[in-house]
Amino acid sequence: MRREATSSCGRRVLASIRRRWWTPAVLLVLVATFLSVWTLGQAVAAAYAPRPELGERTPADLGVAFRDVTFPSGDGVELAGWYVPTRNGAAVALMHGAGSTRSGELEHAAVLAEHGYGVLLFDARGHGESQGRSMDFGWYGEADASGAVDFLAGEPGVAAGRIALVGTSMGGEQAIGAAGADRRVAAVVAEGATNRVAADKGYLEAAYGARGAVQQRIDAVTYWFTDLLSDAPRPLPLRDSVSIATSRSDPTAFLLIAAGDRRDESLAADYVQQRGNGLVQIWTVPEAGHTEALETAPDEWEERVLDFLDDSLDGRRW
Repeated sequence: MRREATSSCGRRVLASIRRRWWTPAVLLVLVATFLSVWTLGQAVAAAYAPRPELGERTPADLGVAFRDVTFPSGDGVELAGWYVPTRNGAAVALMHGAGSTRSGELEHAAVLAEHGYGVLLFDARGHGESQGRSMDFGWYGEADASGAVDFLAGEPGVAAGRIALVGTSMGGEQAIGAAGADRRVAAVVAEGATNRVAADKGYLEAAYGARGAVQQRIDAVTYWFTDLLSDAPRPLPLRDSVSIATSRSDPTAFLLIAAGDRRDESLAADYVQQRGNGLVQIWTVPEAGHTEALETAPDEWEERVLDFLDDSLDGRRW
């Protein structure tokens, strides 16, 4: 009888322990499953992004004369675009965001063209009418931008040392990376640029404490999955590219535009600026959303961006 009572008591204790740990165990499994799906899901979405359609708008809808062009990227993928010839000896390649096409940059192109800049609007690979496989973290950006710079360098009237990149969101991140890889890029205007790899979010822990540290580790898993799924070369962190581009004997100048309504954009810009050797300017646009600087403050955008480009591409380097 004593043995049976002892055995029954033991079973009750074990059952109580199992019940006590059952809830946290289930919660742990649910969290782990969610994180796995979330990180892998983001990686799949970036590596196998659907092709956005170009649409029907062209520079002509804004009164800008242009011609259709195609050119190879730095690694041989055919890219499609529109080119507005230069009238001042300088030229800009416009780089759009993820899930968009060159038509998303038409308003920016019209402002630049009005001031005499040659403007190349082109679809990133896998977007619009460009060939290749899309990659919405922008890891092909250096190769695409290299082809764009090759094209501009071969255009009549475009002077050496007077080529700039202007990009929004993913395009801004690609422009920053391209400047680190290609010394021909004399100036970069990057709006809404935040991250392409986990190291780009090195500011998170200082800004948000434990929550930020956890986010950094989750992002590291996301990019690890992405690396497995995509043939695209993993790029350098943004501020490493800026450090390289601003350390040369003929350094690149940067203007980073951040949305006033997106704190992380200002944090990312500050983080990049720390490695900029005094050649990185930041403009935070009050009340602007992501990539809405021109829409929110059109006169100031025109003044700031044109002053920056005029100063950076003023001909002293050629």
